[in-house]
Amino acid sequence: QVQLVESGGGLVQPGGSLRLSCAASGSIDRIYAMGWYRQAPGKQRELVARISPGGRTAYADSVKGRFTISRDNAKNTVYLQMNSLKPEDTAVYYCNADISLREYWGQGTQVTVSS
Repeated sequence: QVQLVESGGGLVQPGGSLRLSCAASGSIDRIYAMGWYRQAPGKQRELVARISPGGRTAYADSVKGRFTISRDNAKNTVYLQMNSLKPEDTAVYYCNADISLREYWGQGTQVTVSS
């Protein structure tokens, strides 16, 4: 069994910062791409950022220059540093990973940006 466990969500004021973490555990052979998605109420889940095992990154246009994805391969962990947060960033954020050629999702962590 493989699990992805997220942490770091919460309530933050506009302009603030949060750092999300997602740790993979269990029977892991190899982790390929890892990423973060988000889903706001009434909207479809969307890609926020992804990172390859070698560190190549891709971002949604809406978060470029504000969010940074990184990973620690030794710890099987992916991070999302979110700066200059806006109310429209409010959503449930989900970790995603390709592990041993299967796709896994975390349970989601709520991020709320509000004054």
